[in-house]
Amino acid sequence: MSSLPINPPPRLLMGPGPINADPRVLRAMSAQLIGQYDPAMTDYMTETQALYRQVWATTNEATLLVDGTSRAGIEAAIVSLVKPGDRVLVPVFGRFGHLLVEIAERAGADVHTIETEWGQVFPVSVIANAIARVKPRLLAVVYGDTATTMNQPLDELGEICARHGALFYTDATASLGGNDFAMDAWGLDAATAGLQKCLSGPSGSAPISLSERAVAVIRGRTKVEAGIALETDEASPDVIRSNYFDLGQILDYWGPRRLNHHTEATSMLYGARECARIILAEGRQAVIDRHALAGLAMLAGVQGLGLQVFGDVTHKMNNVVAVEIPAGIDGDRARAALLADFGVEIGTSFGPLAGRVWRIGTMGYNARKDAVLTTLAALENVLRRGGVRAGTSGAGVDAALEVYEG
Repeated sequence: MSSLPINPPPRLLMGPGPINADPRVLRAMSAQLIGQYDPAMTDYMTETQALYRQVWATTNEATLLVDGTSRAGIEAAIVSLVKPGDRVLVPVFGRFGHLLVEIAERAGADVHTIETEWGQVFPVSVIANAIARVKPRLLAVVYGDTATTMNQPLDELGEICARHGALFYTDATASLGGNDFAMDAWGLDAATAGLQKCLSGPSGSAPISLSERAVAVIRGRTKVEAGIALETDEASPDVIRSNYFDLGQILDYWGPRRLNHHTEATSMLYGARECARIILAEGRQAVIDRHALAGLAMLAGVQGLGLQVFGDVTHKMNNVVAVEIPAGIDGDRARAALLADFGVEIGTSFGPLAGRVWRIGTMGYNARKDAVLTTLAALENVLRRGGVRAGTSGAGVDAALEVYEG
């Protein structure tokens, strides 16, 4: 029995991610493979590091890629920075805060949490008080949580962490590229992301940047070099408990010595490099502004359809909005109709929001006027067929157009 070639149906991915990759990224990923120590390959690695320093707004030398999805970057950061028994503070305001908790607990950390209602963010004073009380080794915060669509302000937290001797890490998977981000200015020690949201690529590569302070912590823990154990007590609780996610070894691979740790995922490197190149060619701030405009247009459009927006809109991410599923309509059936009849995908949610909201993204390559208007027109039709009065005919599209034309 022979299998047919892969031939995915056409889709407009307007959920919380992944999104449609920019065609230029897909073309870059189809380029010829070369050896991992070919001078062209190591040049591409060096170029990728330089490009992502600009994307992150940092001068960190330790700016590179972790091979794997965005979760690989998260795990690499936490397992490399945290030893068993270290106190970690995680402010939880959505699903992905719980993910940080789980990964830190698996690393053996003494994890402390504060929580707020989904759809809200923390006042800086609440996090500051928790830092003073817990005295964590690491503050780990999700920047934008797509489960709730909220963006937690980070700009004041770096100074607070520095004052209390805590490292400061953020998961910027869903936010980087589409929302304001200033690694150095905000005093971050570590940040990780993924390609599949505002960076316009596929899942499978995790950009990461580390401050000198973070690198010093990692270097102090790494007990192997190029896969060879050094003379040390291997039972020491300070040994990084992962080989694949040992950032000390990964730093050596990306550094001037090019010590082998793994075989770099060449095609993903090409894609990640192209994601950053495209952002910088358009202009880093221009890309953020494009996401902000698309987000405002989608927000106006769903409100024009009479849908209730979930959460604190003043802290909503630029690139995704959550709307309450109208009474009397089957949310999953409506999403299925949107996909089957229009080829448009939107998302549902998790935990306390499961079956309660739809999440509609405007991110990366899909943060475009035509994508916004197509989604709103299709959603209006599905709502009407489901028996929901969606304002006057064309109200969602008209409201979005007012934003674009205003």
